[in-house]
Amino acid sequence: MRFQLLGPLALADGPDTVVLQPSKPANLLAALLLNANSTVSAGYLQRAVWGEEQPATAKAALQTCVLRLRRLFAKHGVTGTAIEAVPGGYRIVAGPPTLDLLAYRDQVRRATAMDRDPEAELYTLRDALSLWQGALLANVRSAVLHRDEVPRLAEERLRVVERVCDLLLGLDRCGEALVDLWTATRVYPGHERFHEQLIEALYRSGRQSQALAEYRRVKDFLREELGVDPSPSLRRLELSILRGEELGPVGQAALAASAAGQAAPVVAASGEAVGSGSASGEVVGSGSASGAVVSRVVRGETVPQPDAQPPGSEPAPAPASGPDPAPGPGPATMPTLVTAPALTPAPAPVAAPAPVTVPPGAATGAPSAAGACAPPADAGIGPVPAVPHFTGRAAEAEAMAARLTAPPPTGPADHRALAVVVSGAPGIGKSALAQHVARQVGDAFPAGRLLVRMTRGDGEPRTAGEVSAALADALGATGEGRALLILDDVVDADQVRPLLTPGGLPGTGPGLAVVVTSRMGLGGLIATHGGWVQRLTAFTEAESYGLLLAALGAERVEAEPEAAHRLTAVCGHFPAALRILTARLLTRPGLRLADAVDWLGDDPLARLTLTDSPGHSVTGLFDRALDRLDPRLSQAFTHLAQGPPELLADGGPEHEGPVPEAVREQLADAGLLEDGPPGPYRIHGLLRAHVRRTARIRDRRTEKV
Repeated sequence: MRFQLLGPLALADGPDTVVLQPSKPANLLAALLLNANSTVSAGYLQRAVWGEEQPATAKAALQTCVLRLRRLFAKHGVTGTAIEAVPGGYRIVAGPPTLDLLAYRDQVRRATAMDRDPEAELYTLRDALSLWQGALLANVRSAVLHRDEVPRLAEERLRVVERVCDLLLGLDRCGEALVDLWTATRVYPGHERFHEQLIEALYRSGRQSQALAEYRRVKDFLREELGVDPSPSLRRLELSILRGEELGPVGQAALAASAAGQAAPVVAASGEAVGSGSASGEVVGSGSASGAVVSRVVRGETVPQPDAQPPGSEPAPAPASGPDPAPGPGPATMPTLVTAPALTPAPAPVAAPAPVTVPPGAATGAPSAAGACAPPADAGIGPVPAVPHFTGRAAEAEAMAARLTAPPPTGPADHRALAVVVSGAPGIGKSALAQHVARQVGDAFPAGRLLVRMTRGDGEPRTAGEVSAALADALGATGEGRALLILDDVVDADQVRPLLTPGGLPGTGPGLAVVVTSRMGLGGLIATHGGWVQRLTAFTEAESYGLLLAALGAERVEAEPEAAHRLTAVCGHFPAALRILTARLLTRPGLRLADAVDWLGDDPLARLTLTDSPGHSVTGLFDRALDRLDPRLSQAFTHLAQGPPELLADGGPEHEGPVPEAVREQLADAGLLEDGPPGPYRIHGLLRAHVRRTARIRDRRTEKV
């Protein structure tokens, strides 16, 4: 019989595994196993089982829990492992054959001794990572363990992944390293060592321009979000690439730092940074990015979220989908979690070498077949980011806030009502509105607010089961009270319906509020689960002008108000187009708005893109939306967009006949047609122009000479 901690708490006997149900004895067993072969005080065990506020009978109830565990062991035939009562507390004796955590650490130690044989070390580390079997302690409902124990295990895995990537680079297997590093850098955008490895892998693969682009990306993040410059090693790497120099042996700087006992600073996807703790518990900055931000987190200040969605934009696709990074071997004294203020109050700093903030469950996923950077189910879950320059949508935001902060509905304890569906065209600002409102109503949700990406970076939808498993860990780390979830970019009703039924979202109470954003109308979901719909359309002229004022500044816009209004008209008052336009104008502060009108008007579709980030473009946004359509619907929409406006009417042109109303309704439901019965259907000017432009390019490519 074997205990499994590196995933849900379970008992395994060969191929048979029994996952324990959430309970007080499960909390107790997890606390003992995490400190196997050591005496664990009764006081700590009581806090792990019941939390900081314990019942008056906690001491006697702890003895009852121990008896229940011993009966559980007897029921499942656990032999050779017993819970021992010792002076001051309890102890459980285990070894690598009976506890996966000890087996993992044993393999990491053996791998460390193989530093003269990189292939053997790599194989052993990947074998160790294969022991991780999913969301860490997902079935253990102990806030103390998720606060104090889970982060140190995450750090252990993180460092192993760093070492695995160094070994891959040293063995000239850069392609394999890139698969892991693309995801690792996006999950930990301020972890400079991962960025250094990624840039090095790109350069060694002959992709110099991509390596420099990645350096600029992390440089911009560090400066804009943290106010610091890249580390000296990153700057030296950039200089070597610019000079076209041949790089030396892989990972020497990192190995030297490791030997000296230093740790690279980590900033998790939530934007929180970490430093190193002195012996007295004082938080001290480590590296170029960590110190200032750690002090802000400990003071309870909000740390900016990286890659926040601009108003009116859809979530930008990740450069690559795939595995999440995993922590590696940590120091003898393990770090303590610095928790995001949005989820739970930050605990006082304690003596620890390197406090680390990790997004809920971000480093607890199951490993890939290769064992490195395994993809956890919750790779798309994190705190709700702020939205820069959010303007407009005042009435919609007020109505949503009122709906979300209303008292939860009365009824059965397991009743969970869908609160709000935000729907509309791609790029209309659904995600921005949902995130903005969630930040406004934070006081009403003391258990935290989480953003859940329902599609992966490659556009593939996540399954309800995958999301539910990931949320079990993320919600288990939140505080008491109501929680708010944003299920972002839902593909269809079937994807989200299982999550909104009783028992679909684990670890949540009846006060849970849910916001669903989707390009689809999701009428079927509303019919079966109830709720309230907020359908978004293009900005009004005043809202468009307000966005220019917020993004470009009043001085620049009010100096040329007529040109500013003309710019918003060229963009069709389309939020995503306006946001891309303001980004381009901010990079050219000397360009007059009147000149920008002529420049943009010559070819708006080609110029509404960010040259250093091709994913942020109006054409790319529309292409991704059309790719989701059924081919027959896509063909019908292309026919409508290329034809005269009369095609959208009930009768249609006499020589062509009408397009069936059922088809038009499906296209409207997908956000590609505006309005509809009883009013007329319309296609946004930019979308119509994009379809016609695409058709012309396709025809030129296929015409015969």
